[in-house]
Amino acid sequence: MMYVLWVFLPVVAVVTCVAGHVWRFRRDRFLSCLYGPHIDRAQWFGSLAFRTGVPLLFAVRVTEVSVSGPHSRTGGGLSVLLTLAQAVAIPLAAIGAGLILIPPLITAEARPRITPIDRMTLPVLVAALLSSVLVTFDPYSTDDRYRTAETLFTWTRSLVSLHPNVEVMQHAPVIYQARGLIVLLLIAIWPYTRLAGIFTVPLLRVVRHAFAAARCLPIPVLRKRHPA
Repeated sequence: MMYVLWVFLPVVAVVTCVAGHVWRFRRDRFLSCLYGPHIDRAQWFGSLAFRTGVPLLFAVRVTEVSVSGPHSRTGGGLSVLLTLAQAVAIPLAAIGAGLILIPPLITAEARPRITPIDRMTLPVLVAALLSSVLVTFDPYSTDDRYRTAETLFTWTRSLVSLHPNVEVMQHAPVIYQARGLIVLLLIAIWPYTRLAGIFTVPLLRVVRHAFAAARCLPIPVLRKRHPA
């Protein structure tokens, strides 16, 4: 059962996420929800806040996973900087998600376009942000025994290195197990939500402009030299 939860489910979540992005790109190029003339000012501001908060929070997590020891958290000025970054990123992500997801749920004319995944996206996001706060500020964690490093970070590194370590999650406190499962659920449903294009569309535009610029570069012509 532990291998199903902490090895099989992560693989399923990643495969579902990749397949969903391919399907969504072929279906509507990620442009059906958050782009177009129907977007109001609140949703535009929500998109901006979400685009700022989530990458910042992701950068904090990647830094923590990379720098933290097997039992300890980051120390010194870096720890203070990461805490301040989270204090900014989490409210931005929460406000942005609310401004994007709540109006369509309460607007009568938008209800026929609401899917079951749309209805579960906001609760899952709230659970992800709340669980992030709970594990980060766990009162039972200390600098020398940082539970997140001992459980979630160790498990994540083991998956990336293709040497899964399920024991750390098997004996982890319930909140840490819940945190891991919530993140897996969010990864799995992401391409099917209204938020799917919030990062993908700008990235695709950058790639498209890069290819266009590369095509416009002059190609040097090598002239043949004639023998004297």
